[in-house]
Order: sequence, then structure tokens, then C-alpha cells
Amino acid sequence: MALDHSLVGIRSEPVDRSWNATDAILYALGVGAGADDPTTELQFTTENTAGVEQQVLPTFGVLAAAARTGRRLGDFDPAKLVHAEQAFELHATLPVAATVQVTSGVTGIQDKGSGALVTTENTATLDGRPLVTTRSGVFIRGEGGFGREPGQGDNWTLPDRQPDEQVRYRIRPDQALLYRLSGDRNPLHSDPAFAARGGFDRPILHGLCTYGFTGRALLHAVCGSDPKRFGGMSGRFSRPVLPGQELVVSVWTGADGPDDALFRTSTADGSVVIDRGRFRLR
Repeated sequence: MALDHSLVGIRSEPVDRSWNATDAILYALGVGAGADDPTTELQFTTENTAGVEQQVLPTFGVLAAAARTGRRLGDFDPAKLVHAEQAFELHATLPVAATVQVTSGVTGIQDKGSGALVTTENTATLDGRPLVTTRSGVFIRGEGGFGREPGQGDNWTLPDRQPDEQVRYRIRPDQALLYRLSGDRNPLHSDPAFAARGGFDRPILHGLCTYGFTGRALLHAVCGSDPKRFGGMSGRFSRPVLPGQELVVSVWTGADGPDDALFRTSTADGSVVIDRGRFRLR
């Protein structure tokens, strides 16, 4: 079996993960901050604007809790791996610069028939206190069929009413080339030949870039642009996004509780790209 099932339930030793003000700015640019109007979102895209204190986009927390442990999930073609789902919870506001300690572990390997869903959890602590917890899943095509029971779904239901908020963002044609500078150098997002091995006509946008665009929309639409109010979000990647497309983020406030919202991200033609989205205020 190509996947290493013995990893399930084992957590890594703590690994340091550092970032600085430039990293936070580069990430913000990578998820489209300031693209429509460079004079907006300056708190995320600059560090020396008069009267504006630099802040960090909440979805940077997913990167803040990412650290290389040296462990491999197994021996398989990386072109067959796609990001399937992502969630994170902020326990405190992200600082502009920090060094955190990250532990990670594989929480499950589910048989999905045509492939396997591998779920992981990372926790980043700062000065001994939790800062961010992330949970993610990757789908690896061709690695299913090992006979384990698939996981159960949740009770997410699309509200039977129009969205309370709807935010549109245009994805730049070179967005994936910019986003990859934040650390994800997977050639699926830059190399046409590698993308073809994965079954795509051309390089696709990083799932976490789409996720970051969605997080920006939620920050501005639900949190009044205040990162301190952003508690966390989760969603499933249902279809890849191509650079140059337009994203439409639909938000239903209060649909999952007084301090929560449901959301769905689509392309302009109505194709859903992030489904079953949940957002929590802090």
C-alpha cells in the first residue's frame, strides 16, 4: 500500500515556524488584497502607512501552523494529490511577526473508493499558549480501495433564502505565481506539463489561495474588517479555480447560530468551488 497507515494518531515533535511583516504582506497580496484598489486594505499590504497599523489577514493562520516535519504520507504520484477541505480556529489575533511551535498529526485515512482522504491537524502555540489550530484533508486519487469505512458527513444545509452578503473578486491571471511565493511551490499551480499529469488543461489556482480570497470576503462582510472578530472558518474544496476567473462569495449570517455564518464560494458561472462553508465570530 502506497499510503503509510501507521501514521494515524501519531503527533510530531514541536517544530519552529517563523514569519515577519514582509511575509504577512506577501501573503495578503497573494490572496488579492489591494488588487482592485491599492489604497484600500493598506493595513494588510503595507507596514509604513501614516496612521495605519499593520495587521495580518486571519487566513494566514493556516500558513502559520504549517511546518515541515520530514514525514511522508507514503509513496504516490504528487500530481494525484489535491486539497479537499480546510478548517482553522484562531485562539488569539495573529501577530505581525512571531516564532511559534507547531505540532502536527494524521487524524485519519478514509477510503473513498476512487481515492483516499487523509486528514491532519496542526496546532501552533506562542509562548506556550495556543494561537491557531488547523484541520485539513487531502484527496489522493488512485489510493482508495483498502476497505476501511468512509467518514460520515455533517448536517450543513444551504439556506432557503438569498444571501445576506455577496462579495465578488476577480482572480488575476498571474495570481498562482504570486501566491506560491508564500511557500506552496507545488508545480501543479505553475507547470503546464505537471498540471497535465494531474488531469488539468493548465495550472490551477491553489486551493488555499481561493480559501484566502474567501476569508477576505468574510472578514470585510461579517467582521467589519476587524481581524480580532474573526474566529475561524471551514469549507470543502469542490472544484478547482483557474487564474483569471471571478469568485463570488455568498454569505448567510446567523444561519448556523447568532455568532456564526454559512458561506459558499462559486465562480461567476455558478460552479461551486468551496462548499459547506462555516464561519465563526470571535
